[in-house]
Amino acid sequence: MEYVIEMLNITKEFPGIKANDDVTLKVEKGEIHALLGENGAGKSTLMSVLFGLYQPEKGSIKINGEQVAIANPNVANKHGIGMVHQHFKLVENFTVTENIILGIEPMKLFGRVDISTARKKVQEISEKYGLSVDPDAKIEDISVGMQQRVEILKMLYRDAEILIFDEPTAVLTPQEIHELMNIMKQLIKEGKSIILITHKLKEIKMVANHCTILRRGKYIGTVNVTDTSEKEMAEMMVGREVSFKVDKEKAKTGDTILSIKNLNVKNSRGLMAVKDFSLDFKSGEITCIAGIEGNGQTELIEAITGLRKIEEGKIIFDGEEIERESIRNKTNKGIGHIPEDRHKYGLVLDFTLEENFVLQNYYKEPFSKKGILQFEEIKNYSQHLIEDFDVRSGKGGETQARSMSGGNQQKAIIAREVERSPKLLIAAQPTRGLDVGAIEYIHKRLVAERDKGKAVLLMSFEMEEVLNLSDTIAVMYEGEIAGIVEAEKTNENELGLMMSGSSRKKVD
Repeated sequence: MEYVIEMLNITKEFPGIKANDDVTLKVEKGEIHALLGENGAGKSTLMSVLFGLYQPEKGSIKINGEQVAIANPNVANKHGIGMVHQHFKLVENFTVTENIILGIEPMKLFGRVDISTARKKVQEISEKYGLSVDPDAKIEDISVGMQQRVEILKMLYRDAEILIFDEPTAVLTPQEIHELMNIMKQLIKEGKSIILITHKLKEIKMVANHCTILRRGKYIGTVNVTDTSEKEMAEMMVGREVSFKVDKEKAKTGDTILSIKNLNVKNSRGLMAVKDFSLDFKSGEITCIAGIEGNGQTELIEAITGLRKIEEGKIIFDGEEIERESIRNKTNKGIGHIPEDRHKYGLVLDFTLEENFVLQNYYKEPFSKKGILQFEEIKNYSQHLIEDFDVRSGKGGETQARSMSGGNQQKAIIAREVERSPKLLIAAQPTRGLDVGAIEYIHKRLVAERDKGKAVLLMSFEMEEVLNLSDTIAVMYEGEIAGIVEAEKTNENELGLMMSGSSRKKVD
């Protein structure tokens, strides 16, 4: 068998944690090989070793049968290895072309950068692989899906033969996921080999040939994807049976907790993103705002939580108008928020886990007495959240948030917000980047909040989550409500039509 990559008996340790414990991965030439595991199972670490970002304590790497030492990413590039990271590494105010040539700029005479030649090459590669990226667009002006294509172009521009995708679909809409899968198949046709890090079993079934499974840093096995069911892969990954269905009783709806009346909100480009929007959210119910990304859902949530100013309209929470209130006041009145962008609004990355857990109430008892922080109380509280929500980190509560895996950062935010049990819990993409075991637990906790009589506003782009978790679904299209339906009386097809604006429906 001809292997393009062999990672043999790799061990990588960090303080307090063995991220990879004697792991072996063998990738055949011209295949898509999935790397599956829970949050913090060591998938990204293993790929960072292959990409030269980390040096392993033990083990060896072979490329096309020859042993190599990959001291840094430049060496990896020379060996034809490219990587699209989970959190993109792009300069926001540079153009697509400028980002792609960064670090390997083609030069003209007198030390000037030859942008036009580079632009032409970018355009050619973009067309060859059907990426349709505008080489002159600025990163800050293009969608997340497009930014990801820029990262792919960056690899192809550097002639990468082995492409590593780290959780590539975590930030994409269903449409973009489909397109990405087609791009991957096209890359394989051109003779490339792909390693796909993911915990979405559906996607593995769609494109992968083989799947290697890690659990808590250890190698569990490699399976042939065609012969293995999603259920079997989930069990190998989590170590127990996992239920894909959300168990919940019928909602016992109560009073209106949040009422939005004729709301108008502009987006960052000054265009109206939410138009004359009115909707009520009741206690004891999970109401989902669904829709294709970019139809005003993000701006709506930012307006409710106070992250974006509103043009006109009213936001009434628990009987009182709150559109002019500060974010802290909204939090104190009983609004919880799991934000869509965990790095920008969810965590202070350079703070420890303990500090992040008490961000909203560090100045209140028991965490503070007469203005003095009570570290023992904070420590105990954070220990309880870490255990309850299975937040995995090297040094427990003292771990810096930045050093944790994306999925564990997400669990930390959810733990903080759900534990406060607010009257209204706004959950934007709550399970983005989480594995099946964690998703199952988070869904249970959100249903438990609903059953305690809280109002839950869910915003999700995952069709399955929308249908499984919601009681009522309001579909947004171009800033307006295209329809309101009961989750148990609708299906993917009907929702898809409303999301694309081709049919409208109001709940009875």
